[in-house]
Amino acid sequence: MNTKDIKIAVIGLGYVGLPLARLFSTKYKTVGFDINSHRVEMLMKGKDDTLEVSDELLLDALKNGFICTTDVEKIKDCNFYIITVPTPVDKNNRPDLSPLIKASETIGKVIKKGDIVVYESTVYPGATEDDCLPVVEKVSGLKFNVDFFAGYSPERINPGDKEHTVEKIKKITSGSTPEIGQKVDAIYRSVITAGTHLAPSIKVAEAAKVIENSQRDINIAFVNELAKIFNLMGIDTNAVLEAANSKWNFLPFKPGLVGGHCIGVDPFYLAHKAQEFGYHPEIILAGRRMNDSMGKYVATEVVKLMIKNSIRVKGAKALMLGITFKENCPDIRNTKAIDIYNELNEYEVGVDIYDPWANPEEVQREYGITSLTQEPNLKNYNALIVAVAHNEFQTMDLNSCKEHNCVIYDVKGVINKDISEARL
Repeated sequence: MNTKDIKIAVIGLGYVGLPLARLFSTKYKTVGFDINSHRVEMLMKGKDDTLEVSDELLLDALKNGFICTTDVEKIKDCNFYIITVPTPVDKNNRPDLSPLIKASETIGKVIKKGDIVVYESTVYPGATEDDCLPVVEKVSGLKFNVDFFAGYSPERINPGDKEHTVEKIKKITSGSTPEIGQKVDAIYRSVITAGTHLAPSIKVAEAAKVIENSQRDINIAFVNELAKIFNLMGIDTNAVLEAANSKWNFLPFKPGLVGGHCIGVDPFYLAHKAQEFGYHPEIILAGRRMNDSMGKYVATEVVKLMIKNSIRVKGAKALMLGITFKENCPDIRNTKAIDIYNELNEYEVGVDIYDPWANPEEVQREYGITSLTQEPNLKNYNALIVAVAHNEFQTMDLNSCKEHNCVIYDVKGVINKDISEARL
């Protein structure tokens, strides 16, 4: 496979797949494939609802030959396939590989002798070779590492981050044979300006990815526990962290809600595989339990504030600012802000949600909640929770909320301390 003969197909055009496909299209013939017809239609009009790729960049790519499609026939002449579909967990936090399996079936229908398929979705070590490639073999009738080959290059997309874009983040690569590893690495290295790191095996690359987010999860869980302890002591957690950060090797993590499709999910993949080998991971799962408890904790703290301020809880009105899983990003998948909403409902507090970044239709479809489409009158609420640190919320005039008996809880610690009664 010569570089000039490469034609790339990216399977899954979400937060990971689209930026990657757009980048590859600057150097190679590239086709983006997705089963969501509405998504494909919007992309072909030059509009990315995830806001990861600007309209200008997308339109330039389309003008230069990049296409998006739902038609499997249009990826049959490709020879380098990249799978970037979601890897969620089920209601019991067990890995759900069904999107990967379906994507592997799609590849099995089109892959030819000599072709390479690279997986980017976050999985536990062994998933690519043990769970996915046998599906490609079965559907295609071809033999892995004889007729076709594989690689793994874990995604490192940070949704909403316009500084660390895909080409500026060093990429791990790997291949099913040493020679294929070199080929996969060369193709990625040709577009990733930050460079690449060729791992010695697919399993090593899978493990490296899954521990990246597990490490962050555990560190955030530690400062979340600190926040609970210091709150009992009446100590400002952010002030403590600021003081501790004066030491050169202190890790500057902050407390908060840990959601999204990576940090809040990936540790369960590693834990699942560890348990298959008879090992029960204590620290990893303890971190998950701590971080999953924070939404309920915030809601309870809000209720305590209301009681202290002689606000009747039952029947009160609260406004939650933010429903996305992180700031300045429209992604609502696995957001932990919803835990605050649900817990306050348990106290029979009526909660309105306002988030200028979130699509109200998606919020309704995902959580059954009708969110506000215009900035509300803050005088109508007894409690206000800043759940997400969108730039818009940091510049809002919250004084009108303080003109009557209303409490403000700042989850992210971004509001002026003179205004908010408490922060995480």
